Amino acid sequence: MPLEQYRKKRDFGKTPEPAGGTPRKRGKLPRFVVQEHHATSLHWDFRLERDGVLVSWAVPKGIPPDPKRNHLAVHVEDHPLSYIDFAGTIPEGNYGAGAVTVWDRGTYEEEKWSEREVMVVLHGERVEGRYVLFQTGGKNWMIHRMDPPQDPGREPLPERIEPMKARLAADLPRDATAYGFEFKWDGIRALAYCAGGRVRLQSRSFEDITSRYPELREMGAAIGSHELVLDGEVIAVGKDGRPSFELLQGRMGLTAEGDVRRRMKEIPVGYVIFDLLYLDGHSTLPLPYSERRRLLESLELKGHFWQTPPSTSGDGEGTREASRQLALEGVMAKRLDSAYLPGRRSDAWLKIKNHLGQELVIGGWLPGAGAREGRIGALLVGYHDGPTLVYAGKVGTGFNERMLARLQSLLEPLRRETSPFDAGTRPSRAAVFTEPRLVGEFQFTEWTRSGQLRHPAFKGLREDKDPLTVVRESPTSPNL
Repeated sequence: MPLEQYRKKRDFGKTPEPAGGTPRKRGKLPRFVVQEHHATSLHWDFRLERDGVLVSWAVPKGIPPDPKRNHLAVHVEDHPLSYIDFAGTIPEGNYGAGAVTVWDRGTYEEEKWSEREVMVVLHGERVEGRYVLFQTGGKNWMIHRMDPPQDPGREPLPERIEPMKARLAADLPRDATAYGFEFKWDGIRALAYCAGGRVRLQSRSFEDITSRYPELREMGAAIGSHELVLDGEVIAVGKDGRPSFELLQGRMGLTAEGDVRRRMKEIPVGYVIFDLLYLDGHSTLPLPYSERRRLLESLELKGHFWQTPPSTSGDGEGTREASRQLALEGVMAKRLDSAYLPGRRSDAWLKIKNHLGQELVIGGWLPGAGAREGRIGALLVGYHDGPTLVYAGKVGTGFNERMLARLQSLLEPLRRETSPFDAGTRPSRAAVFTEPRLVGEFQFTEWTRSGQLRHPAFKGLREDKDPLTVVRESPTSPNL
């Protein structure tokens, strides 16, 4: 009874899956099917018609398009031949609950079939070429493409891309028709590498931050078999509906799974997507921004925890006014004809803020008084001018009790005897100096003539920022 295992696992009064039945008449070549299965974990089911059944493997990351990558294939029970046309939803409570669609189908030629190795040539609607499945232990097999990629120009998914940077601008560019305009989001930059239904999030300092934001993993299942690299920001939205960098601090830097799970219930995050850097075997970096946005929008990436906000061509004033009404950080202006320039700060991308802000290196603190006695009263901050760390003043507002305690725990081990600041006004004699390794985000009203911040306030830590890259941002001319 070749289908005994298959039938034992299913109640055919509750699942729409076929129980079996008379096999269809076989053609000249045996058939195969690949089904995309949105079960507890997205995977693809690879099935080969042989001896009156479908010999089956579950492939968690899909059929590999490139011979440089092997994918795990878990051998599962044989399925009836009628399953080759099955598509539908297996209800909750049933084995394999979730949506099933046909991802590819066709015929195959058998070149070798043994207990430990199966070699076939697939002739599908999407997949064409020679593949081998080989056993590595028990139910675990691997599937390997033996032929070169079907697309001769295919490039492998990049391991890392440094995000493109923007210049601070004093106003909107005059030639608005040459630019696309987006909202500026108050979050942390993250690139999403998507393949085989999985997502890997990488900070701008190349740190893997996937485990900190489990809710964003659902995006991988929605993307399915597409291979993408996306550019965007992780944000946390407050009760007023606005992105809050201060609120996001409660999710940044967590490493223990229990802490992450607990905080994600209190502070859910989202991912706003604004660029596409790689699509199904091809880099999109050389393409103009307008074409990258067209491709991105065609993917219709929108879910409970992620979305692709609009980009409006030519309407800088309208976008800025909308950002002000929504109390957002500002707008981004991106030249429609600009390529994506990894790691470079270019006039092709401009940020126009609704208020002044600056990332600064923390080089110490002043002890507090009154309610803050024995703790941090104000941070001492600065920026780099080449190798020189320039003192930019003290910041004593914008902290809550939790952040003060966290700053104290991070700065205490970094104490040093001498000032890390090489230039600028000398800090107070009461200062406690630290190694300049932490970066913070600050808001202020203006720079003074002496080069210090006026009315600054702390917004949060930038753990994704290398302190050596922190420089004073001076607005570029709006006459661009």
